[in-house]
Amino acid sequence: MVLRAAKGSGLAWRSLLACTVAGFFIVIVATGAAQAQLLPAGFFDVPAHSSMGPAAVEADRMSYDAAKGLIVAEGAAVISYQGYVIRADRLEYDQTTGDLNAIGHVVMRDTLNNSYEMDSVKVTGGMKEAFIDSLTLTTAAGAKITARDAHYTDALVTTLTEASYSPCGLCIDSKGRKIGWKVKSARMTYDRAHAAVYLDQPSLEVLGIPVAWLPWFWIPDPTQPRAGGLRMPSVSTDGQRGFGLTVPYFIPSGENVDIILSPSLFSSQGFLMRGDVDWRIPELGGEIDVQASGIRQFNPGAYSGEVGDREWRGAIQTTGRFTPTKEWTVGWSYSAFTDNGYLPDYGLSTATSTTDQVYATYLTDDSYVDARVQHFNKLGSYATDYPKQAEALPVIEFDHVQELAPGAGRVNLSGKLVSVYRGDDQSTMIGGVPYVYGYEGAKQHLELEGAWENQWVLPGGITATPYLGARLDAANYDGASSLASAPGATSLLSATPIAAMDFRWPLLAKNGGDTHLLEPIAQIVYRGSSTTDVGITNDDAQSFVFDTSNLFSYNRFSGIDRQETGLRANLGAHYLGSFADGSWLELVAGQSFHLLGTNGLGIGDAAQTGTSTGLGSTASYIVASANGQLANGFGGQTALQIDPATPRVTRAGAAVTYSLSRFWAGVSYSYVAANADLGTSVSHEIATNVSVPVADYWSLQAGYTHNIATNSWAQVTGGVGYDDGYFTISGSGYVKPTTYGFGFHVGLKGPDGSLAF
Repeated sequence: MVLRAAKGSGLAWRSLLACTVAGFFIVIVATGAAQAQLLPAGFFDVPAHSSMGPAAVEADRMSYDAAKGLIVAEGAAVISYQGYVIRADRLEYDQTTGDLNAIGHVVMRDTLNNSYEMDSVKVTGGMKEAFIDSLTLTTAAGAKITARDAHYTDALVTTLTEASYSPCGLCIDSKGRKIGWKVKSARMTYDRAHAAVYLDQPSLEVLGIPVAWLPWFWIPDPTQPRAGGLRMPSVSTDGQRGFGLTVPYFIPSGENVDIILSPSLFSSQGFLMRGDVDWRIPELGGEIDVQASGIRQFNPGAYSGEVGDREWRGAIQTTGRFTPTKEWTVGWSYSAFTDNGYLPDYGLSTATSTTDQVYATYLTDDSYVDARVQHFNKLGSYATDYPKQAEALPVIEFDHVQELAPGAGRVNLSGKLVSVYRGDDQSTMIGGVPYVYGYEGAKQHLELEGAWENQWVLPGGITATPYLGARLDAANYDGASSLASAPGATSLLSATPIAAMDFRWPLLAKNGGDTHLLEPIAQIVYRGSSTTDVGITNDDAQSFVFDTSNLFSYNRFSGIDRQETGLRANLGAHYLGSFADGSWLELVAGQSFHLLGTNGLGIGDAAQTGTSTGLGSTASYIVASANGQLANGFGGQTALQIDPATPRVTRAGAAVTYSLSRFWAGVSYSYVAANADLGTSVSHEIATNVSVPVADYWSLQAGYTHNIATNSWAQVTGGVGYDDGYFTISGSGYVKPTTYGFGFHVGLKGPDGSLAF
């Protein structure tokens, strides 16, 4: 559970406390409903099968009363039955009624290695009902469940009296201190018919201290997900919505239709209603989802200055996905809303955008085809820019790899059709430099590429990979934009021959447990065209940063609207060291050289792609990177970009971390030089973070970020946390020059360390 408050949020401490207490009782859900997480599987079932069947019995003494049909085993009696093992001082089996009694120091171990300790257990009704006195159940993971008595029935109701659950057994550490958490209930009743677990007087203990109590609570049955009725309630808090409570209600409608109604009440905004319909269509291998919600806000002014400052707000969303065959997937998604801030404002979406689309995808081991019609919508508290967002009408792409005869290599075929329409220009100004991310009007661009490649091993272990191919581009733009930088109504047809050769010489050395790989790399790449703006307008290849990740790429643009041109050589080396103590180190460095023809990477466009990339001159920037991890707890990574003509560092980044037991420290550094051509100013920061253990389970965290460019502090953070492996609580805050915020986190963990709440 995480709660946060920031400057100006208006979050009252009493709301925070109320949310915390209410939230703690949702843990009861994780306790009773955690049959899937915390309680052992089948806990609410009779610990025996419906028919006794073959069983093996051992005891010091065994007797049989033929008149009563009673078999008695006494003295260290053991019965083994279908994976269950029961030990007791005395075992009685009535052949007439089928009842089984185990009396005195009863211990049962099930097929999952869970241990049940009881004073006595009676299984009756044809092995469909059981009565247990003084139950202590220890799961294989170490959790402990206790009850004064338990009544199991196979078909109807299971009742535990004076029940408790703790994920950490007795929850006492090696120094005798109480840790973790425990849930208690005067009575726990599991009703199969109504798919519910009822808790009378549930309470929560943390570190042995009672912290919350309720007179009664209800939770849904986790083993019957389609049973109609209430579902898990949830609580939330927000400065604009206020305190919120949501209580979902599940309605199964037929075998394949689920309906969930989720009414929510917010202290500041009123009643929000949400409905979800899930329709599964097995014969088509898919399903349809529809979500609708709406609210009449009590206090629209809480969103003053934002798009949410209105009385009525709501949204309708639908998705569908089908797999009619193994290779094909088809579907759609669509969202309509009163304003683009509604979904994030009410926690209905964490995304920054939605996509309205219809699509079809074909996928096999060697082929891929995808076709989509799309429109993109931004989400957030600002005015909509719907006309500026692109509509893809359509986008179609394919890839196919054809393996040839052994030793003959393979053929790669690919293509993409992009048809883009915008109702308005999407442009901005950064540092006095204009950026156009999309022009008004319609643009179509078709790209096709085919290539053959192979790999040869030459004398000395040198590997040579030849690549021969060709690319065809056909594009058209209707010239609807009135911006001065717009290209006007234009068509383009371009053919680009491609030839490349990649040489690598892997040199391997071993010294005991240490292994060193040094690999010099040389590439020569030719793209025989002088046309780099092959899409006329640039809609899908708008940025990249030159670094070691794309040093040895044949085409560094991210999309098809731009391409590299001319003759280029890429030179560099790769080193990888693996050491006996578990340490490793990887180094990559190199430089790219433009030798002949038009340098497409030095030609800018309206999106400022190609402007100051570090690849626009004859000799590119030098790029290098290092990554590694040492066995003594140190680890780090760094990247560097150097302009050799000046010389000067244009980009740099580094991060170093150290961890030892519960201590952790890290330092990160970033630098990006100012670039007047891009309108960007220098970015230069260093940040430190440290977490120091101050006592068992307790630690302090602190962080500081300094803006080196302005010689001023950028952010200070701090926090304190407790974590004993089962219960965790922490508080943290931050301060920036113009704002601050704080928050705290409470977590209850299961026996495996995973977060239960």
